[in-house]
Amino acid sequence: MIPADNDQVAQVIRTVLEEHKVPKIGTTYADPLLDSLFEYYDKPGAAYFVLENQHKILGGGGIIALEAHEGNVCELQKMYFLNEVRGMGMGAKMLAQCLDRAAHEGYDFCYLETMPYMTRAQKLYVKWGFEYLEAPMGNTGHYSCSVWMLKKLKI
Repeated sequence: MIPADNDQVAQVIRTVLEEHKVPKIGTTYADPLLDSLFEYYDKPGAAYFVLENQHKILGGGGIIALEAHEGNVCELQKMYFLNEVRGMGMGAKMLAQCLDRAAHEGYDFCYLETMPYMTRAQKLYVKWGFEYLEAPMGNTGHYSCSVWMLKKLKI
């Protein structure tokens, strides 16, 4: 991701969230940093990757240390794809890239939050070894997300 990607990435995320009728409050939609993701992820232990075709961003995903948590845990964040590329394996490729980066950064676990009706995403996460949790970890500010999952990165 480069600074010039900020607007397109924010638009992709908002488009997908609106398509899925995700609440605008208590989710990524309301994140004040959504329009400046390059700056947010431009720090040690963080990364955001984009899927691009002919200068058009079609999706993305990132990792960053989980806020307000004492352990060595990153959070998988803002992994969304436009409808035109869903079902083509891009989610699995992006997830692999994010998890590889998380392991390279030395994280022990990867945490994520999602919505209960995002079942296709949940199937992907389970396939990659994420397990459901009974309560949230850290403080993401996404109180409308009621599905929490965790994956151990190191064996």
